[in-house]
Amino acid sequence: MTPLWTSDEASAATGGRATRAFSATGVSIDSRTLRPGDLFVALKDQRDGHAFVAQALANGAAAALVSRIPDGLTDGAPLLLVPDVLEALAALGRVARARSRARVIGVTGSVGKTSTKEMLRAALRGQGTVHAAEASYNNHWGVPLTLARMPADVDFAVIEIGMNHPGEIAPLARLARPHLALITTVAPAHLEAFDSITAIAEEKAAILEGLEPGGLAILPADLEVTPVLAARALALGVPAMTFGQSGAADWRLSDIQITPEATIARASHADQTFLFKVLTPGRHFAANALAVLAAAEALGLDLTITACDLGLWSPPAGRGTRERIALDPVDGAGFDLIDDAFNANPASVAASLELLAAMAPTDGVGRISTGRRIAILGDMLELGPTEAALHRAIADHPALAGIALVHCVGPRMRALHEALPRRQRGEWVETAAELVPRARLLVDAGDIVLVKGSKGIKVSLVVDALRKLGQSGPSRTRGAE
Repeated sequence: MTPLWTSDEASAATGGRATRAFSATGVSIDSRTLRPGDLFVALKDQRDGHAFVAQALANGAAAALVSRIPDGLTDGAPLLLVPDVLEALAALGRVARARSRARVIGVTGSVGKTSTKEMLRAALRGQGTVHAAEASYNNHWGVPLTLARMPADVDFAVIEIGMNHPGEIAPLARLARPHLALITTVAPAHLEAFDSITAIAEEKAAILEGLEPGGLAILPADLEVTPVLAARALALGVPAMTFGQSGAADWRLSDIQITPEATIARASHADQTFLFKVLTPGRHFAANALAVLAAAEALGLDLTITACDLGLWSPPAGRGTRERIALDPVDGAGFDLIDDAFNANPASVAASLELLAAMAPTDGVGRISTGRRIAILGDMLELGPTEAALHRAIADHPALAGIALVHCVGPRMRALHEALPRRQRGEWVETAAELVPRARLLVDAGDIVLVKGSKGIKVSLVVDALRKLGQSGPSRTRGAE
């Protein structure tokens, strides 16, 4: 296998000192998932990675990137010594980006970053090799790690860029140096650190500061803050394409059909009208897929091949995976589970509720004669001083009219629980663990159950409990992020 980093290359990139020669075929930050031949990066995050260097080397790491010699090792071990590990990782990413021939697409947005990244991976791979992170590696260490792992000879790279606080996106964008910058949407998220949607839009627009000369912005057309995004592009001299349902959009959705298995959309661009689909229900997926088609055209790719490959995409695990849980192994009676337990903010919760409302439960197969749509909603985190109002406002969403019960998890979701009509008011618990023992009482055959919440509220525990009620059958389709 061609080495990704030799000791000479890594030393030159980081200014570090290699204790001995090595050749690494990958880069890892986790000794548990490390593959033999990886360069282990001893980051300091929740725990100090230096404590796991010995284990990483025992597991087959080619070397370790460290700021000191860990206890129990000598400088005879394969180490790359640097003053600061995170800065050295960024340096590796910078050099990897510089030596790559890839056309780079940077993706940011309040909702849909990871799904759009994966759509791009699926849509581009039929016309070249694609590099993208396997998870949501979009922060101050995730972007450098994704770049440091990038082979020099890939054709396309998709780099997801996120933020929690002002000033985070621009440095990461300058590191990634995208040829295309795609903003999925701007919505209330991380309001704990921002005082308005406009401020969030300004931070998202900072991705344009990293664009390569001649780069292009792909922007949502239907937002109140679209002018904020467009103004930043204009100020930077960046040409922009817009997508959405607005009549002024360069790429315009004219019709969306949602079925239990897919989303089918009609769109127009310039003088062309075309159909495309993704194998998952959700109106917002149509918009993200349209942005992917816009990116493919900007890259000079064949749109027919792109649309066909895009049609095979389904969401990543934990971001809307829909599966059948069989309660009775004999007759197959069961319920449908939508696992969307990774992330939540007002926009993504609204999208998930709309998806749930559009799905049809099955009548006449359970203890309760009518199949139900049930939502289990966990706290939306990092929303700042208006968090109570934003949770309470979910009760006014039109999609709730078709949902039978809403169970609420977390102290913030109590505001929603109290605002719900009595007929829809399910249980409220402070922690997800409290709901786990009651999982069997929450569902019946024929139901469709959505579990949605921010990762920190751990509603994934409820997902696991619901899965254990039966044997999961083959996944029929996928749902919302």
